[in-house]
Amino acid sequence: MQDELERLGVAPAGRDAVLPFAVEPLDVRGRAVLLGPVLDRILDRHAYPAPVSRLLAEAATLVALLGTSLKFEGRFTLQTTTDGPVSMLVVDFQTPDGLRACAQFDAEAVAEAEARGATDTPALLGRGHLAMTVDQGAAMNRYQGIVALDGTTMEEVAHQYFAQSEQIPTVVRIAVGEVLDRQPGAAPRHSWLAGGVLAQFLPDAPERMRQADLPPGDAPEGAGEHFVEEDDAWREARALVETLRDSELGDPEMSVERLLFRLFHERGVRVFAPQPLADRCRCSDTRIRAMLKGFTGEERTDMTVDGRIEVTCRFCNTRYDYEAGEF
Repeated sequence: MQDELERLGVAPAGRDAVLPFAVEPLDVRGRAVLLGPVLDRILDRHAYPAPVSRLLAEAATLVALLGTSLKFEGRFTLQTTTDGPVSMLVVDFQTPDGLRACAQFDAEAVAEAEARGATDTPALLGRGHLAMTVDQGAAMNRYQGIVALDGTTMEEVAHQYFAQSEQIPTVVRIAVGEVLDRQPGAAPRHSWLAGGVLAQFLPDAPERMRQADLPPGDAPEGAGEHFVEEDDAWREARALVETLRDSELGDPEMSVERLLFRLFHERGVRVFAPQPLADRCRCSDTRIRAMLKGFTGEERTDMTVDGRIEVTCRFCNTRYDYEAGEF
């Protein structure tokens, strides 16, 4: 597919751009992404331990796939609150392209987990919940979907979110890799690469989207889930996406277009204009001053050290320093 795009004079999506696609014979639409330099800039400024960076990269990839689907000016936010070594992840997407992320963790607990080799997503997060929030602006209500975290991967979180909140058959694959480049005479250079594919079954006839009911929860004893036969087209599409290996999603030589061609070339895949992503924080001097003015005098006094108030943005690490008296 990439060779065909070049022949037609169409620039490939490259890294740090979400590529929408459609497999029309299977009634499937989706998005694919390879995050590179944007991910490096977000992670490098924090110098997180490698397991924390990898976990945050997974979350950022999922938010890139979901946030770029917004058809209005707004925000999509993913936040975890858990009892594991990594107690909080926050990834925030602001239309049309802004991505930012940060993590809160117990350094000793993460080091212990790393020593034991327990650095997969469930081990680092532990128990808690994950909230996905869509904010359409001050004039509209916010929408929030909450997924329980109890031995759950980021892919499983996405599947639960769509089953509960959107009720759209969805499959997601995400993988994060580390790349070590070494130029002659130079020190090795480390970078991150994350790949993700999201596919959804969106046929013209809504009845073809039928899914099994959610678990019955507190229903009377003996009540069970109601299972329905999957549509053949969706079964095929889901099986194809699930064949994706981590090594393919994290391959520095693989383009998004070539990845999609490998998956769907027998059916034919159509791609649309890529949606670029940028490492962009929303903090500013104006916003920080407005925030400080919103606190009471007593609260500002508690923040004051040697006559000054210092505020550091947890996303971009920018430090704002003010004379306390001006407030």
